Amino acid sequence: MLAFISHHECHDHDAGPMHPEQPLRLEAINNQLISSGLDYVLRHYDAPCVTREQLLRVHDADYIDRVYAIAPGEGMQSIEVDGDTVMSPGTMRAAERAAGAGVLAVDLVMSGEANPAFCAVRPPGHHAERGVAMGFCLFNNIAVAAAHALEAHGLDRVAIVDFDVHHGNGTEDIFRTEPRVLFCSSFQHPFYPFTGHEKETDNLVDIPLSASAGSKEFRAAVEEHWLPHLDTFKPQLVLISAGFDAHVADDMSSVSLTDDDYEWVTRVLAGVASRHAEGRIVSMLEGGYEPGVLARSVVRHIDVLIG
Repeated sequence: MLAFISHHECHDHDAGPMHPEQPLRLEAINNQLISSGLDYVLRHYDAPCVTREQLLRVHDADYIDRVYAIAPGEGMQSIEVDGDTVMSPGTMRAAERAAGAGVLAVDLVMSGEANPAFCAVRPPGHHAERGVAMGFCLFNNIAVAAAHALEAHGLDRVAIVDFDVHHGNGTEDIFRTEPRVLFCSSFQHPFYPFTGHEKETDNLVDIPLSASAGSKEFRAAVEEHWLPHLDTFKPQLVLISAGFDAHVADDMSSVSLTDDDYEWVTRVLAGVASRHAEGRIVSMLEGGYEPGVLARSVVRHIDVLIG
């Protein structure tokens, strides 16, 4: 049974009325799951708070201290960490829950209590580097999950696949020299955060897509570049940075993917997990900023994961 991991405190992060990263994103997903009937076949879990030890596996101690030091308390005004990343009084606990969700998901999947797992959390995480918050992200949720799989469960090979329209610079920064992690990413380029170039090494597979790219280009990148590396690497666990902002109806980008593309790539990654990882998959929400389209795409994604 699929574990659906979230927490009401993830709704309390308030980046402001004009910010694209809104609580409505999670509300739309929940509503779509109910209307589709899928909600009734999921097992719901509350995300725990991440621990300092778990954060220290991927973030510098002075960075963690700095984030906690500047976090506004109850009744205080929100602050800008950078031009895109805002902290409100509810942000710190939301970020702790978002990172903790990945830890719980890995534990559930590795123990066999549930599989696969989807984490409906915010703020997102894949732009957060070891010592830098950026791009709406404070803690790198998927990196925390991967490091937990390596250290707490003793895995030797963990794959992270990121199909968000923005390059997962933070995840790449954290695992650039970690041979136990294979990071595969597709993203619009040149585009924020203006990192990532075409590269294929033993543990990094970056596939930039032009602004005019659509289904054909995306699927070719997956089949010609990601899959050979994934099948050679033989991951024991597949983690997905599931960003849905490359959708043709999402104004965040110019890449033109569709609901069908997200269903297709999920099926492909489920096949990788089936061949090499005993079907073990953890997916974590990243981008996707048009609530209706996001919700529809997530439901297609989850429907495939359920099998």
